[in-house]
Amino acid sequence: MEYVLLIIGLLCIVGGVLVMLLNSGTMFFAVWYVLGAAFLLAAWMTKASLWSVIPAPVRAIGAAAIGVLALVLALTTGLAASQLRATGEPDLDYVVVLGAQIYNDGSPSPSLRFRLEAALKYLQENPHTRCIVSGGKGSNEPYPEARGMAAWLEEHGISPDRIIQEGRSTNTKQNITYSMALMDSTDARVGIVTNDFHVYRATRIAVKAGLKNACGIAAYSTPIYLPNNLLRESLGIVKDFIVGNI
Repeated sequence: MEYVLLIIGLLCIVGGVLVMLLNSGTMFFAVWYVLGAAFLLAAWMTKASLWSVIPAPVRAIGAAAIGVLALVLALTTGLAASQLRATGEPDLDYVVVLGAQIYNDGSPSPSLRFRLEAALKYLQENPHTRCIVSGGKGSNEPYPEARGMAAWLEEHGISPDRIIQEGRSTNTKQNITYSMALMDSTDARVGIVTNDFHVYRATRIAVKAGLKNACGIAAYSTPIYLPNNLLRESLGIVKDFIVGNI
């Protein structure tokens, strides 16, 4: 068992390094380091036969807490995974493209480029749909994400008349609520364009915010980072449920 725990711990640390190298502007990679350290500690305690030193009631409470946490993570990961292949509906009134990082040279990060490519494909296939690009300026960005997103779509043939910029939001809830203010009606048929792992949470936030006819349009994401993204989404779903966003 100690070797299994050791391998899992090392894999967590390697995963944390890979996520850190993305330089995405968040500290979420630290979660993987903490998990890795916990598994390595568990491996050492198993090898040294130290678990018996811990009082039985404490072990029981710890095991129950870990079990509940594992169950919650499994449920929320399943919910996130259920929308990995969401394709939306044809002839929507709007698509809302959720922002992600813009690099200092003005180019979209991979996550944002995947979202823009999915939006471009949809807009080309549905010429009457309008597009809201939603995202403000982060501390590590040269200008609002919406500006860069609009420029990218225009460069790839989408008429400026079809693009509406929402350049204030800094999180998914704001993406949705600020974009809603730019729509003709909350009865509009709306597609939320975001990376596949994020579709479930984004669409549930949209429905809770009052978009009565919201659906998801899943953009690609890099498979090697999917475990990190699903873990982050699981925690995000729990957080948004607690604060009442979904």
